[in-house]
Amino acid sequence: MQDNNLTIHLSGNIPEHLFNKRLDQCLAEMFQEYSRSKIKEWIENNHVSVNGEVIAIPRTKMKGRENVVISALQEVKVENKAENIALDIVYEDDDILVVNKPTGLVVHPGAGNASGTMLNALLSHVPEIDKVARAGIVHRLDKDTTGLMVVAKNLQAQTSLVEQLQSRTMGREYEAIVMGNLIAGGYVDAPIGRHATKRTLMAVRETGKPAVTHYRVIEKFRAHTHLRLKLESGRTHQIRVHMTHIKHPLVGDNQYGGRPRPPKKADASFADALRSFNRQALHAAQLTLNHPVSGERMSWQVPLPQDISSLLLIMRNDVIDNKDLMEY
Repeated sequence: MQDNNLTIHLSGNIPEHLFNKRLDQCLAEMFQEYSRSKIKEWIENNHVSVNGEVIAIPRTKMKGRENVVISALQEVKVENKAENIALDIVYEDDDILVVNKPTGLVVHPGAGNASGTMLNALLSHVPEIDKVARAGIVHRLDKDTTGLMVVAKNLQAQTSLVEQLQSRTMGREYEAIVMGNLIAGGYVDAPIGRHATKRTLMAVRETGKPAVTHYRVIEKFRAHTHLRLKLESGRTHQIRVHMTHIKHPLVGDNQYGGRPRPPKKADASFADALRSFNRQALHAAQLTLNHPVSGERMSWQVPLPQDISSLLLIMRNDVIDNKDLMEY
């Protein structure tokens, strides 16, 4: 077991719709990745200021628009073992590690995934990374999402990468196949929060955190569209939630409405390929950041995995075989 103190620095303005709500309620709504009990503890230990004044009473009522700042140390306990799991390493130096994550690999141990995760692999590949909270993992990809992730190998790198994520200077671009026809690019600007009834899922909610996703069309098919997407923010399941919100869920994303729907007169091989594609068709294709020590702007790209490439090929053949059904 390892104990680390992770520096937490959060700030924001309390939304107007939280008028007359308790401070701890407001912060729990604003920073949903932290528990209500942890937020209450921070308030009572003088780690929260409102408009520059430290507030130590969780039940203090807010009027809305107040500026809040949380500065605290969070103890992180890690009880994980190093496991010899192969990693597809795209880049590595003394400070960072860039990995191309395959589908099916869980990033961090949790309920039902106590071992066999990327964190376990990192502890084996870089033993000294156990001195860094969460073994240097500063952002995640869902279990079945493939592509690029950066890992911090020391505390200096971790601090820099977290700051870049928060300031949106780290660029992340994805490719996806979605249901339906999108004629042109655009963006989705809709707040994301925890689903009201399905607590493992996220949803567009008025009380959620701001989230913006930009997209452009790479290729159009009869009943699907291949997209390139860029995040301005990094909310849980952001692309999956935003695409569902505009009625174009990701192919294979059964949790958010992407169940297979072959187009009319699709041949058997195409229909079978759609039905057997059992993950969201989402790939983190490009990662851009400032090196945490040298400051150099760096960028990496990885090609689509075989399963998505194969599905795209089948979709192209469907267009060729059904020219009489195409509409442009």
